[in-house]
Amino acid sequence: MKICIIGANGMVGKKLVKKILSSDLYQTQINKICLFDINFNQTKDNLHLTHIKGNIEDLTQIKKLASERFDIIFHLAAIVSGEAEENFKKGWDVNLFSMWKLLEALKTEHFKSSKTYIPKLIFTSSIAVFGEPFPEKIDDEFLCSPQTSYGAQKASAELLISDFSRKGFINGMSLRLPTICVRPGLPNKAASGFFSNIIREPLNGQKAYLPVDKSVRHWHASPRAAAGFLMHAALMDTSLLENRKSLNLPGVSCTVEEQIEALRSVAGQKVVDLIIFKKDENIEKMVAGWPKDFFPKRALELGFIAENNFEEIINIHIADELE
Repeated sequence: MKICIIGANGMVGKKLVKKILSSDLYQTQINKICLFDINFNQTKDNLHLTHIKGNIEDLTQIKKLASERFDIIFHLAAIVSGEAEENFKKGWDVNLFSMWKLLEALKTEHFKSSKTYIPKLIFTSSIAVFGEPFPEKIDDEFLCSPQTSYGAQKASAELLISDFSRKGFINGMSLRLPTICVRPGLPNKAASGFFSNIIREPLNGQKAYLPVDKSVRHWHASPRAAAGFLMHAALMDTSLLENRKSLNLPGVSCTVEEQIEALRSVAGQKVVDLIIFKKDENIEKMVAGWPKDFFPKRALELGFIAENNFEEIINIHIADELE
């Protein structure tokens, strides 16, 4: 079995690589893992692990990658929400048109193989595909109506994957990830980044700025859960999806105030005191149009698992990222 991870140097990609390398699947069935990204912090290849620096917008590189005929392709690469909103063209070029190039390249390999090559493609979509007005809990029947460029790009990519799968060129599925929290490392340009910042920075003894009201409610899962979602998707029987290739994944719904209370419970008041309210109207406006809670019945029935509460998410961050 050959696996490719596009966007492997991102936070979720790194977690996924570790999970694959520690799995029984790696020991018994995987003979090649290709990590593809625009850059890498470290490039330490081994017998099964290969790093390739490349740009998903480069058609020549994408065709070369497709010609390897990987059995499973994880597509994690994207421009994050805030940057996609600021740079309209770049957002569409990276988040959608690069997907078209990849799918076309995989279709070409499908026909070159006399239609025997049908790779499993697992795409990390987002709950940003949904927009207001929301029900109390979003269920599996709720329609997509994105209110950001990022959400529109993710929703469009989902449709491409569904149609290429319907035609039999690929075996694809789209996982609508909750906001991943607590993200390790430095802040990025994601508009949702503050959900992680107000936990991560105080735990490191640093100030963090909260740009929205404490009453804001959102849907979260840990990086560990995200890697688990992807592995579960790789191993599951995708025929169970029938013709509905996109899944709302489980998570934890909580307000910012509940996040802070969980932090106080785990780490104490001195840590919480490092959170400083600093209103940002642009972020407030974006967050107001984001989903708040879900009932992901299909994903739960298919065996996808997330955390039960936000304290658990914080403790996972401490265990995985802090000494």
